[in-house]
Amino acid sequence: MQLLRKILFPVSLVYALVVYLRNFLYDQGIFSSKRFETPIICVGNLSAGGTGKTPMVELLVALLKDRYKVAVLSRGYRRKSKGFVLADAQATVETLGDEPYQIFSKYTDLALAVDADRRNGITILEEKIRPDVILLDDAYQHRKVKCGFSILLTSFDSLYVDDWYLPTGNLRDSKKEAGRAQVIVVTKCPQDLSLAAQQELQNKLRPKARQRLVFSYLAYGNRLIGNEGSIGFEDLRGQNVTLVTGIANPKPLLVYLEKMGVKFEHLKFKDHHSFSGTELEMLRQKQCILTTEKDFVRLKDKVDQLYFIPVRHKFLADGEAVLKQSLEEFM
Repeated sequence: MQLLRKILFPVSLVYALVVYLRNFLYDQGIFSSKRFETPIICVGNLSAGGTGKTPMVELLVALLKDRYKVAVLSRGYRRKSKGFVLADAQATVETLGDEPYQIFSKYTDLALAVDADRRNGITILEEKIRPDVILLDDAYQHRKVKCGFSILLTSFDSLYVDDWYLPTGNLRDSKKEAGRAQVIVVTKCPQDLSLAAQQELQNKLRPKARQRLVFSYLAYGNRLIGNEGSIGFEDLRGQNVTLVTGIANPKPLLVYLEKMGVKFEHLKFKDHHSFSGTELEMLRQKQCILTTEKDFVRLKDKVDQLYFIPVRHKFLADGEAVLKQSLEEFM
């Protein structure tokens, strides 16, 4: 795969040129960005996947929902429905997509919608829901909408400043576009990341004076959640455990499970993987399956003995306070 990526370097140069021209046309006003009356907060990244966008959206919902009427709008990647869909009691993974359905499963009273046309989605939400704020999930590159506040995520072990354009690297946007963010979050940091190391990252990322830079790590739960309740890690002793992941970067989860002393086989699938009938039948033969929450919502009605490990962002130092203050200043 790495050799193929190197061979495709000329293609990445063409991709980089297209990205540059597109951003230039938006910057010059030749392509238009629409501003809406409702405050809009965008969560996204410059690279393809693996930075923790969905847990960040969930965190923002938790921070804002008690004071504001919050709506979430996502593209609904790989869903089977078309156009605008507003989540309701009949919503499924197929109608919403795995990540939006995961969010809605936790916040069933939340106004959550999916629409590939973000302008259309925002317009309908303003007409039907009249929210105080709209969270745009994975929309940093969606410049047809003028967001008032943008949160840019970059993974500790794969910083955008060290990356290159697709398909040779994972960048899907120009590094200089980081300058549009109000807050930059370095995600998936080691929990014991020192102040000196944080300063090194700040020197490397070089945020603008107006930008806030914070650091977060993934905090995994100590209980495993399944269809019929929860179990502890001690309940896994003596069982043949299979870890199933269909996410961009499962490495932090692997490290956590090893730290917890869990012995497992790992079946790794591509991000947003659609499990075939043959794969599902194979999984049904497993004694105990651990998976991510995103994969759980796609597998829970098809596989027994299935559990997911809850995960959320936690911030180093005063990161959460900095984020809250930035949001309050915007709202």
